[in-house]
Amino acid sequence: MEQITATGGCAHPVHLSGSTTTLDAVTGEILRHYDTRTEPGERLLVRCRNRRASVCAPCSRLHAGDTYHLVRAGLLGGKNIPTTIRNRPRLFITLTAPSFGPVHRAGAGPCRPRRAGGTCAHGRPVGCGVVHAPDALLVGQPLCAGCYDYTAHVLWHAHAGILWDRFTRDVRRHLASSAGLVQSHFSQHARLSFARVAEYQKRAAVHVHAVVRLDGPAGPDDQPPLWGTTDQLTDAVRASAQRVLVRTPYGPAIGELALRWGTQLDARPLHADADGADDDAVAAYVAKYVTKGASETGAGTDYRLTSWQDIDAAHVSDHVRTLMRTAWLLGGLPEYEPLRLRTWAHTLGYRGHILTKSRAYSTTYAALRAERAHHLGHITIPDTTTDASWRYVGSGHTPGAALIAAGIADDLAESRRLGVEMRQEGEWGR
Repeated sequence: MEQITATGGCAHPVHLSGSTTTLDAVTGEILRHYDTRTEPGERLLVRCRNRRASVCAPCSRLHAGDTYHLVRAGLLGGKNIPTTIRNRPRLFITLTAPSFGPVHRAGAGPCRPRRAGGTCAHGRPVGCGVVHAPDALLVGQPLCAGCYDYTAHVLWHAHAGILWDRFTRDVRRHLASSAGLVQSHFSQHARLSFARVAEYQKRAAVHVHAVVRLDGPAGPDDQPPLWGTTDQLTDAVRASAQRVLVRTPYGPAIGELALRWGTQLDARPLHADADGADDDAVAAYVAKYVTKGASETGAGTDYRLTSWQDIDAAHVSDHVRTLMRTAWLLGGLPEYEPLRLRTWAHTLGYRGHILTKSRAYSTTYAALRAERAHHLGHITIPDTTTDASWRYVGSGHTPGAALIAAGIADDLAESRRLGVEMRQEGEWGR
């Protein structure tokens, strides 16, 4: 019970067996010793730390909280980041994937009205006059699967990380050129810091939300140059999003494919205000998406596919299943072997992390976890050495322990809910 409580009701804890001994660095005296063989249960439970709410809700909430503070520190300061960064040029940008074919859309009006009607080469209507609700199953599905470019969709996913890297490099080059600097000297005058999160759209294509900030060459502790304004940063982002591309083999009969960002681009300046409400909202928006797995968004599965039969058995739409099959087939071709598309068929070819950040943007997950451990009383004794030896012996719960963990997780969630309501009532009372 104590161990399950200590993990916060983690749904799939990791079981470790071993011991930890803390010794005085001078005398060699044993100050602390923990051995699972002499403790009840003969194993130590630790959190699984899975970010997906569909896999482990308690750990995903912890991960979302860490993400919120990580992103917020890069917007408002704190966590060893100076508060002066809130006055820097900062943007909240959204980059989308290009069109791979027309899909059904939700909205107040008809989906894709076509006055003249008509059909495509496969005999399907090229328009749709139905008004779709946002949660309609048809939203995001192609009007014609035969016309949809599934190969380009999967290859774009596989190169999205490279496309983002080239985008940030080009933003730096654009800023240097606009300031009259040699492009290779940009790092001597300024630094581009960012944190980005990937999200699947209804059409199962990834788009990117990112916070972009301009600092001085030393990072958060350094002011940006006078030429580094919000307008200059916005112009650089828009120009680079239109210009950068990645070329990849499309097929022996077709040749080369140029992969670009989509035409839909949003670059919203973040203006400093007294309470930082906008920055808090952005941090909460980003944190919300890191807990969503592929299965929750309907754009894949949270487990890897090992065979063609796994694709057939997956609980996904026909559109997503075709993307999985396309990734599996492309993964068997020699020219696409470095992309490891079969390994990433469950995410439709997307190989990047859900959240990535530049080194100087803000704090790290490791620092936040260490701070939380210190807050909980896990303090390192000075002038000591620690000898630890642990091995993996299993994971998960027995049926009885799973009920206990679920009850503990529910109690913690209810306590948090009541705490939020009390804080809100206090704010409204003032």
